[in-house]
Amino acid sequence: MMNPLRLRLLSRLDTLGTVRAVAEDANMSASSVSQQLAVLETETGTQLLERTGRRVRLTPAGLILARRARAILDHMETVEAELRGLGDEPAGLVRLGAFQSAIHSMAVPAVTRLAHAHPHLDVQLLQLEPHESIPALRSGDADIIITNTDYDELPLGPDLDLVPLTTDEILLVVPPEHPAAGRRHADLAAYADEPWALDMPQSYMANLTLRLCRQAQFEPRVVCRFSSFMMTLQHIEAGLSIALLPSLAIDRRYRVAARELATPVTRPIIAAIRRGSPTRAAVQVVLDALRDNPNLPSPGPE
Repeated sequence: MMNPLRLRLLSRLDTLGTVRAVAEDANMSASSVSQQLAVLETETGTQLLERTGRRVRLTPAGLILARRARAILDHMETVEAELRGLGDEPAGLVRLGAFQSAIHSMAVPAVTRLAHAHPHLDVQLLQLEPHESIPALRSGDADIIITNTDYDELPLGPDLDLVPLTTDEILLVVPPEHPAAGRRHADLAAYADEPWALDMPQSYMANLTLRLCRQAQFEPRVVCRFSSFMMTLQHIEAGLSIALLPSLAIDRRYRVAARELATPVTRPIIAAIRRGSPTRAAVQVVLDALRDNPNLPSPGPE
């Protein structure tokens, strides 16, 4: 019988590429990881690994098992929940990854409702931007993610099931005394000389801001980069910068003005889960709670 720990290590080797990286991820020694993988080869009666110089790589058989291991582990979790005698009552751990602005507006309200309705359910929240959450879902480090469908750098493929949640508008955010605060719409080209606040390099909002500014024929003068929207809002409130932010990120406690763009920009927000195995009751109830949020606009047509 195949051991779940060894299956998980094999799956992580496919994702991370080296035994050393798997060992660091699992808080184990590299020799222990190698020993566990060797035992898995014995259990399966199949060569799963081969050496190429100083490195180890998966054989074709190893790749097949590594990529099916996640579905096997998901199924085992479902069986374990059933064996607790809870029937259809959702139980066990669900890891929910969400980008920063979706944490407080979408994930926390859902988890709060679930805590009262399903006491045997344990939802672990993970702050993950799209470039982090999509690989985490595929590798099994997250069970559900909240992301958006227009992150071109990591496309959402047929291996994932997508659930529309809402539509979020991108807004220009300025200090309350800024001339733009009195206008209904903002033409980005008019703000080419402004000091701009951006998210961290290669993040979704940083890439989107650069793309929209360049479409408006200018390169933004970046005066700060923050990984926290709260810090960005504080910087704007102090009159030190302007920024493009999703409406979900705009905390009304800060004295800032948010204006629609002259050419509207929206992003579809979705939940995603892995396809290929029956959805656990615990995962399904979290999905349902995410969809049941009366404070968010509808997702619109799919």
